[in-house]
Amino acid sequence: MSRFIQLHILTSYPAANLNRDDLGAPKSMRFGEANRLRVSSQSLKRAWRTSDTFKATLGKEHLGVRTKELGRKVYCALTQGADLDAVWDDPDATGGLPTLKEKPAMEIARTIAGVFGKVKKEYDPKGDKETDPVKTREALLESLEIEQLAHVSQEERQAVAELTKACRASGKTPAGEALSLLRSDAKAADIAMFGRMLAASARFNVEAAVQVAHAVTVHRAVAEDDFFTAVDDLNRDDAGAGHMGVSEFGAGLYYLYICIDRELLAENLGGDAALVQKALAALTAAACTVAPTGKQASYASRAYACYALAEKGDDTPRNLSLAFLKPVGETEEEHDGNIGETAIGRLVKTKANMDKIYGQTLPPKCFNVFTGEGSLAELAAFVAE
Repeated sequence: MSRFIQLHILTSYPAANLNRDDLGAPKSMRFGEANRLRVSSQSLKRAWRTSDTFKATLGKEHLGVRTKELGRKVYCALTQGADLDAVWDDPDATGGLPTLKEKPAMEIARTIAGVFGKVKKEYDPKGDKETDPVKTREALLESLEIEQLAHVSQEERQAVAELTKACRASGKTPAGEALSLLRSDAKAADIAMFGRMLAASARFNVEAAVQVAHAVTVHRAVAEDDFFTAVDDLNRDDAGAGHMGVSEFGAGLYYLYICIDRELLAENLGGDAALVQKALAALTAAACTVAPTGKQASYASRAYACYALAEKGDDTPRNLSLAFLKPVGETEEEHDGNIGETAIGRLVKTKANMDKIYGQTLPPKCFNVFTGEGSLAELAAFVAE
């Protein structure tokens, strides 16, 4: 069985702002001495991890949750008489279970949350001059948050729920073996793929089995400004706009590279071969059909991949971004406006040349929307088998 699986994906987005920088513009970069638009790997991975594709293929039991709010959830469960599952989905949920007073609930919540990361500074009611009870409660809840996001598996969430239940019954702060909440044998496929880091409990860190490059346009592209106005529907006296503003967007054909270490993925999932196949199928489908949700209401920029190539082998992985070092569409023979097919041609040629130079014979499988060849189902099956 091949150790590495590599995916090379081309996706064309019309006007879009999928992934914004600190100024609200589409992210960008310089590549091949040309300006390009970019979508970060972090943005892509979150979109895939929380997608319906992942949920449908892997099931809720094999997906983790990344959050700072573990302590908040425990506190709310203990003080609102609800179990942890209820407040997990609805922080205002209440129930008929016994409740704890504020102080012991805070101590329990901070202790449990502290297993997953450093908890924020403890709330001091005497030092809080706020008189609004809503703001006071929010300050208390915020103090129970972990300082950094923690990726929690479903097995760990269940362990927290059981400990919360025990603490409700005893009214005591847990200690010692009761706080063994972290799991190294969890079956969260997203954690197995994208990894996690727990600074205070390094032995429960998970090395990512899936590496994702930032997607970058194969041609020159820059962000553009959309000056827009909005009309006040009830204003009959003034013909002017009720609101005006500027929104930045960009469009282009993006190249995305993904490298999967199948052996590491299997190791992270405890050798569960069936779950590994599901994870690979889910990742392939999501990478070809799911985009970040940024500004979708304004641009409806949803798009599927127009070309995808999968390779398998044990050789050291390499991406094929070299194909686009020179921006597409800038030579006389590429002035036909057919950027998509030109980009595919460059990708295929670069792969062939790489294979020839380095003596590689990586078995490939692809689909091509422009020619109607192949299918996503065939590609996903090839990757997963």
